[in-house]
Amino acid sequence: MKELDHKPVEERIARYYQLKKDSLDWYNFLDEDGLTMYGYSLLWSDKAQEAIAIFQVLANEFPNSSNAYDCLGDAYLGNGDNTSALKNYRISLEMNPENFHAEDQILLIQFPDSVYPTPQEKFSQIFTAEQYQADLDKLGELLLKIHPSALKFISKEAFLAVIESKKALITNHTTYGEFTWHCSEVVASVHCSHTSGGFYYENEMLPDAFRFPVQTHLVDGHLYVVDPLNNAGKVKRKDEITHINGVSITNLVKAIYPHISTQGMIQTTKRHVFNWWSTGMIAYALGLPEKFTVTIKGKDQPIELNPIETFRAPYDDPLHQCRGLCLEIRKDKTAILTIESFNYYPWNNLSVFTHFIDSTFLEIKKKGVQDLIIDVRFNFGGSSESSIYLLRYLAKKPFTYYSKAEFEGKTQPLYGESKITPFEKRYQGKLWFLMDGIGNSTTGHFMSLVKTWNLGPIIGEELGSNQFCSAGQKICRLKNTKMLVFIANNVHQSTAVSLPDETGILPDYYVSQSIADYFDERDVVKEYAFDLILKSRRNPKQSTVTSD
Repeated sequence: MKELDHKPVEERIARYYQLKKDSLDWYNFLDEDGLTMYGYSLLWSDKAQEAIAIFQVLANEFPNSSNAYDCLGDAYLGNGDNTSALKNYRISLEMNPENFHAEDQILLIQFPDSVYPTPQEKFSQIFTAEQYQADLDKLGELLLKIHPSALKFISKEAFLAVIESKKALITNHTTYGEFTWHCSEVVASVHCSHTSGGFYYENEMLPDAFRFPVQTHLVDGHLYVVDPLNNAGKVKRKDEITHINGVSITNLVKAIYPHISTQGMIQTTKRHVFNWWSTGMIAYALGLPEKFTVTIKGKDQPIELNPIETFRAPYDDPLHQCRGLCLEIRKDKTAILTIESFNYYPWNNLSVFTHFIDSTFLEIKKKGVQDLIIDVRFNFGGSSESSIYLLRYLAKKPFTYYSKAEFEGKTQPLYGESKITPFEKRYQGKLWFLMDGIGNSTTGHFMSLVKTWNLGPIIGEELGSNQFCSAGQKICRLKNTKMLVFIANNVHQSTAVSLPDETGILPDYYVSQSIADYFDERDVVKEYAFDLILKSRRNPKQSTVTSD
């Protein structure tokens, strides 16, 4: 249907039913997610009438689905038909009384002047201690009920102990902002990168006046000033901060890391996440103080900082330059294929990815590339379809992508659970891979297969994920505070089952930036790969997959 977007929507729907009749085994017609996301891709493209048509098909195919009628409500609302929207939202809410989205939309349609507090306004709201504690209990209950692997990396006793420790900190003066910080530790304790929001919400609602007013960078346990912002007269770039408000950086990091959701016991991700959001995380961890003082290495007296004026987090890494899909072919017949995202889905833009990959390997063959570096740093993951498509150019023999794919409503094997054939014109040269602690979700699946298939040397740091991935998300809302919680609700695991679930994919050559490299904006990981390629060409018989 997506490929026929240029055709009238009636033709696309007819094609859907024809395929359902003739090719039932080709697609899982009992999974409503495909139609749901295709309909929303139309709605988000300002094609509300077409979205209505698709969501009507969804409701006809899944008449007992609360989601189908919620989708119809959204489409009618987007088309300006409040009456039809209200009707469908009510049907959805009757089917699923926990559908808070339908509940909110009904209220807004009935009372258009209703005003929800902005995140910044909600930040300072205060609920009763009993309400906070009840929501903490509910948060724990939801995590255990919905997450398929909630207790994989923590015992139930330890998990409940985390909740009780947070409840003990609650008072009748606790603000909503402080409450969300407590909740983040409960969520992070299940060790799942697919669960909750990665500090986006906490950052959005934090008023600038509360932020730590200096941008920093953490390397090897040391914290350095990256940008003094409006404190240029007090601290300077490259200064090392040893204490903030009297708390050592070591103890501050120890207090912050338990609040950062990551996969398994992987630590590299925590450092990257901290560096993105440090102006906010430092403030939350120190109890949202009214002022900040810092101690600079080599200086005896603490320095009181000016409050921040304006700042937009997250702070980006200077090496993050590709912003998607990039190909560079050097004169020495080395190519760098950068994949900063696998976020290309059949219901939306998978064709963008496949076209780029096809043209890339045609160009690589045309230019006679001998060594191909595949750089998946900064890659948060995405669809299995895009990962599999790239692997078909790299794999040496037929492969199965998934060893396990479990989710509610599954009725037949998922694409990737049966044998997949590599492309006949697959890449024949040498492969090299670059990765970092950011690599998440599908990137873990991809690199786990690269690792176990021994496709080429891996350079960088421990990946932020691995072959095991609790995926998907169910959005829940706590009753009293109305805080949203995003909980992984399915499991997808690659066939690289021999690798440990607790750690990320490990490199063959561990390389990371020093603080001097960071300030000089040196890509030492890529430089190391170039050196290895040069050595391998000088000594082609010598194995390169050994750690220095």
